[in-house]
Amino acid sequence: MDKVDQIALAMIPGLGPTACRRLLDLYPGENIFALPANELTRALGGRREVLHAVLNKTTHHQAEEELKRIAQHGIRALFCTDEDYPSRLNSEDTLDCPVLIYVMGTADLNAERTVALVGSRKATPHGQDDCRRLVEGLAGVHPTIVSGLAYGIDTQAHTASLEQHLPTIAVLGHGLDTIYPSQNRQLAARIVDEGGALLTEYPFGTAINPNYFPARNRIIAALSDATVVVEAAAKGGALITATIALGYHREVYAVPGRISDKYSEGTNSLIANNQASLIRGANDLIEQMGWPQEGGNEDNGQQKLFDVLPPEEQRIVDMLREQGDMAMDTIVQQLRMPMPQVVSLLFHLEMQRHIRLLPGRIYHLVER
Repeated sequence: MDKVDQIALAMIPGLGPTACRRLLDLYPGENIFALPANELTRALGGRREVLHAVLNKTTHHQAEEELKRIAQHGIRALFCTDEDYPSRLNSEDTLDCPVLIYVMGTADLNAERTVALVGSRKATPHGQDDCRRLVEGLAGVHPTIVSGLAYGIDTQAHTASLEQHLPTIAVLGHGLDTIYPSQNRQLAARIVDEGGALLTEYPFGTAINPNYFPARNRIIAALSDATVVVEAAAKGGALITATIALGYHREVYAVPGRISDKYSEGTNSLIANNQASLIRGANDLIEQMGWPQEGGNEDNGQQKLFDVLPPEEQRIVDMLREQGDMAMDTIVQQLRMPMPQVVSLLFHLEMQRHIRLLPGRIYHLVER
């Protein structure tokens, strides 16, 4: 099939990615639109609307117009049989991924290492700092950073990647003639100009629709060897991405937060339910993924996420350092704070592996 045929096939209403891939598997290397009617009838069964669209080439005019538009804007249309199409989207686990994508930019879509960084659109300063430190720490293994160009963690992930001269891919939930949010237009331009890419499954003129963003998340998850949730509330797109990544048998990690923080409920829940592995910094991720670091930089990014503690947590660390192992009741007494608040602080420190709980509710400082 030529490029117009490929775009036209992807545009047929009712012919989803999975069904389209099965059709291509049945007739490898053949032009689906050139198949005899009896072959198509047998392959498509009772799907009359799809059969009619293929036989009558009802989407070809639209595809021709789309090809003209993307050519004018330097956009590539990559079909699932093209050499440059992301191989990670062609696995047995990712059959629901789009058979055709539109790409603006030069990023290698088949990079050796890819990491998705996702999180809340309403990220806290602490969460944004965690994201930035993660990207800094990952620079030694030179991954491609994937995210969704949304507010909050996505924006920080892309920005930090550019600062570290790492390629970054922004996956969009609309056509490439639009940038959403509009405040990220300059960031999107930088991504393209500095060796990254904007990627979408949607043709020009596709309006912004909230329903498209969860679908966008499956591409983020599929493109990535590991998905890291940096900060997330109890519900939201980041948790959808993590769930999809698990379904694709990809690695999922989460940065823990205080149990009292609204935008850590999602990350803490992923860890508590064994849906994500806890990471304290970039080196935890690098070690668990088995990625060798260039230049033997052993401490690049390790423990940097939590090297500056909030005052209350630092007080506990200082007490344990000065007085040795302490019982919870003693800590509550010396801090002169309500028990629930102290429990929250201790839990957060334990999740960061600054302290360890011993039998008898005794807390031990983990020196580094």
